[in-house]
Amino acid sequence: MGITLSLLVMAALLLIVILGTGVLHLYYFFGVVVPYLAIAIFLLGIIYRIIKWARVPVPFHIPTTAGQQKSLPWIKDSKFDNPSTPAGVAVRMALEVLFFRSLFRNTKFELHEGPKLTYHWEKWLWLAALVFHWSFFLIFLRHLRFFTEPVPGFIPLLEGLDGFLRVGVRALYLTDLGILVAITYLFLRRVLIPQVRYISLPADYFPLLLIFGLALSGVLMRYFYRVDITAVKELAMGLVTLQPKAPGAIGLLFYIHLFFVSVLGSYFPFSKLMHMGGVFLSPTRNLANNSRAYRHINPWNYPVPVHTYAEYEEEFRDKMKLAGLPLEKE
Repeated sequence: MGITLSLLVMAALLLIVILGTGVLHLYYFFGVVVPYLAIAIFLLGIIYRIIKWARVPVPFHIPTTAGQQKSLPWIKDSKFDNPSTPAGVAVRMALEVLFFRSLFRNTKFELHEGPKLTYHWEKWLWLAALVFHWSFFLIFLRHLRFFTEPVPGFIPLLEGLDGFLRVGVRALYLTDLGILVAITYLFLRRVLIPQVRYISLPADYFPLLLIFGLALSGVLMRYFYRVDITAVKELAMGLVTLQPKAPGAIGLLFYIHLFFVSVLGSYFPFSKLMHMGGVFLSPTRNLANNSRAYRHINPWNYPVPVHTYAEYEEEFRDKMKLAGLPLEKE
């Protein structure tokens, strides 16, 4: 059900942009209005989610740990898996954000005849996630050449490293190949593994299909159906400088690509993709585990009237004596 609904939504989005640009020629709407609307939704949505998360009280340190906590001097602690200092937390966060350390440690278990329980490392999932995220990030950086003038010097260097492999006279970007392979693996994993398919929702399938459509349309423009790069640059610079120009018939494939980017930007703050920002605000990741060194008191505690046991015993002394209950004070 989830994959069917996601495919129908993708088909509807594709039909909208084809009719809008290929039939009705609404180039200004899909080239200027839709991107600006997507940027506004993206920025406001990100701000809303971050403020909402930041307002959630975290009275105690609750980091998720995977190693020995710092305690006695002669017991070796795990400085990164169970950090007790801000420096350790910073290294732990860097390993998590840049290399997905927790996913690298992920395991799965299977029950075999016997009964026998076996555990396996999930390294293929870690590798696919790493390739996907880094490829997406590097592709984003490469696209900055359309939005900057002059182009920053690191972008040609990045393109040279990314496109060192050549097919004929044209450079083949490894990130283009990597993102398609990785997103295909992540999608097939949800479809073919029964346990993963059982827990998958439309919110899991739709982002994968949307990003695949985005990457595929970009690859087709890059290697098979060339578009007017000069017109694309003029449109991008007009959007950035808030002086948009009415775009012409740059190409249907370009408008499909741009529309998918706009949909992804609008969808991003309200989806699971928001983990990109959420990881930095997660108390299970960004707090030091120093509960043995410091006593953490809930700052939101306020004085309340209490009834101590001594007061309770004084109030019900006669009844407790008749019932034969022991008394601390005779």
